[in-house]
Amino acid sequence: MVSVDAKQAAPAAGGKGLMLGSWAQRHLNLCFVAGFLLVLLTYLVVSQQFAVTSPVAVPTTTTHRKHQAVKSPGAGEAGLTQGDRGGEGKAEAKSAQEQQHEQQPGPPKAEGRARGVGKRDDDGAAKPFDNGKVVCRASPFSYTCDVFGDVRTNGTAHTVTLVPVTSRTERREWSIQAYARFNMTGIPNVTVTQLDSTSVASPAPACTVTHRVPAIVLALGGHLGNYFHDFSDALVPLFVASRRYGGEVQLLAGNIQPWWLGKYEAVVRRLTKYEVLDLDHDDQIRCFRHVTVGLNMHKEFNIVPELVPGGVPLSMLNFTAFLRETYSLPRAAPISLTNNKSSPPVDDNKNKKPRLMLLDRGHYRKLVNVPEIVKAAEKAGFEVTIADPRFNVRVKELALSVNSFDVLLGVHGAGLTNSAFLPPGAVVIQVVPYGKLEPMAQREFGDPAANMGLRYLEYSISVEESTLLETLGPDHPAIKDPDSVHRSGWDKVAEYYLGKQNVRVDVERFAPTLALALDHLRRH
Repeated sequence: MVSVDAKQAAPAAGGKGLMLGSWAQRHLNLCFVAGFLLVLLTYLVVSQQFAVTSPVAVPTTTTHRKHQAVKSPGAGEAGLTQGDRGGEGKAEAKSAQEQQHEQQPGPPKAEGRARGVGKRDDDGAAKPFDNGKVVCRASPFSYTCDVFGDVRTNGTAHTVTLVPVTSRTERREWSIQAYARFNMTGIPNVTVTQLDSTSVASPAPACTVTHRVPAIVLALGGHLGNYFHDFSDALVPLFVASRRYGGEVQLLAGNIQPWWLGKYEAVVRRLTKYEVLDLDHDDQIRCFRHVTVGLNMHKEFNIVPELVPGGVPLSMLNFTAFLRETYSLPRAAPISLTNNKSSPPVDDNKNKKPRLMLLDRGHYRKLVNVPEIVKAAEKAGFEVTIADPRFNVRVKELALSVNSFDVLLGVHGAGLTNSAFLPPGAVVIQVVPYGKLEPMAQREFGDPAANMGLRYLEYSISVEESTLLETLGPDHPAIKDPDSVHRSGWDKVAEYYLGKQNVRVDVERFAPTLALALDHLRRH
């Protein structure tokens, strides 16, 4: 039997159990709320890692690690992310929190994306990337890739990685030499990878620096140091790749050549506002929305407007105008020899003669009768100056000098690259050595000169004007059968016709070419 006391105690015990259950439920709810707040706090902290908060770059950790960079002349503080300023003094990077406090960006939206890097509409609101794309193109000289989307560079690993938002893409890889010519020795390739997913098997590298501007990955070295190749392989392709950005582009240079960047500092300064980063020693994982890997050389020392990216047509006229602006060259037209009786000329050209610069090479393919050529040019009506530009001449000084002339005359060689500094309407006379080199001469200097708005004249020497006739004799294949030398390969062509030949111009035979140059200036 159950006593009355026991019966009365039972409900009490049941009430205590209900009270304990209610207490546990309340604590469970509190734990749930606390856990939710912890998750939310964690999200907010992690999202800072990928927030786009700087016009150029934002370190995503407060750890100050050093990377090597070559300071592009004129680069502002925005181009400096962390570490040294290329020997210009040190500046420590601000923490992400400090940058956020100063600029107060809005947090990126995370809906519908698996990564924290987004693209922005005009209102500044972050939008998710799609899977992005890799577009690669081949030209007769170059192979380049444009990578759009969530793109991450790892300089020391020489990789550019596209991170898709979903797993509906297949993994693909491209190996690109970022120099403007195929298969150059001593230049490591850059691997462009399109990931298939964000699986553990192929994780995406985490961003350490996020950029708002696009990037161009290029390689120096190769043939650079030869004046012609400085322009043909680097300056012209870089102008084509970067001009559309108006300086708002980050350059990452592999196989970096500080001397080259110093020599052409004025050009580099106008193509990018930021430091040129040393790709090979850059230990950051940099995130971009668009990366171009490699420089595309359309033709030798030339631009094909239809191949210019970005829908902005450029030509060699644009390039030479850019050079005149860069080096503050005063002349945009040659001397005026037109006799206009209706109105007096602005400047008195009555007693002035058109100026001719004669390039006197100091080595092979040199002119052996310079005094005779000078006398013939003066007889034709020119004021002649002999020039032998050296490697260590400052580019601006050389550009200003060339710009003051109306005619540039020289044997096929790198010196004719200075035609880029002539005023439009001026004349280029190329003396082509013996050995059926006319196609090469036309391609490397004739076509570019015409596209610069210059009058191009070509003087091909006869075998009697070549010193090869004396040194090799009339029966040598290089004399009697140039085609056979060409069939032997480029090495033989270069050996005989470029490396062992000098030129003795027949001034009587050359006189009509000088007359054509003068006639052009009179008609211009």
